[in-house]
Amino acid sequence: MKIKVCGITRREDLQQLVNYQVNYAGFIFYEKSPRFAAHKIDARTVRETAGIKKVGVFVNAPLEQLQRTIADYGLDMVQLHGDETPEYCAVIQRIVPVIKAFRVGDNVDWSALLSAYLPVTSYFLFDTEAGKEYGGTGKRFNWELLKTYPYTHPFYLSGGIGLEEAPELLQLQLPALFAVDVNSRFEIQPGVKNMEKVRLFTDQIHSTYLK
Repeated sequence: MKIKVCGITRREDLQQLVNYQVNYAGFIFYEKSPRFAAHKIDARTVRETAGIKKVGVFVNAPLEQLQRTIADYGLDMVQLHGDETPEYCAVIQRIVPVIKAFRVGDNVDWSALLSAYLPVTSYFLFDTEAGKEYGGTGKRFNWELLKTYPYTHPFYLSGGIGLEEAPELLQLQLPALFAVDVNSRFEIQPGVKNMEKVRLFTDQIHSTYLK
């Protein structure tokens, strides 16, 4: 299981993720987010940091703006967290791998939700339904729903995952579960990570998967 820590806004936190062998760092390029990265961490720092994959998180961004940000920040992947169409995903997928995020509520019709996106993405991400918000609730959805996931298309699991969930995550028997995505429950304040918590979490995950 890979690890993605999202909502990075500080150079020192990014470097610590590299030190802890975290696989992915997420940078939010959505101006309404309290973790908006563009004015807090400079593009050159992100672009020149090696040893970790950099993921840009966008919500209904104009294509030209998204493409420019990919180049400026040296992004390896893009996570689309809004209402992006399959056609939009297909354009970006030709540049970098696309993670398309979907919000899961009490029930889910996997085919209706996902089938059009299978050919135009590399990964899915499942987050908790948040009404009019685009994620960031700090709450979990019902992971039992994932047992009915019918595809081999790999996915990231997000939504209210903290240090306490590590043992449960390690027990999940979900062949398509590719990575866990954490954010708000590892923060001192929005965009500032509690790196000791991150270290303890990554140690638990790595102790199982890096044996």
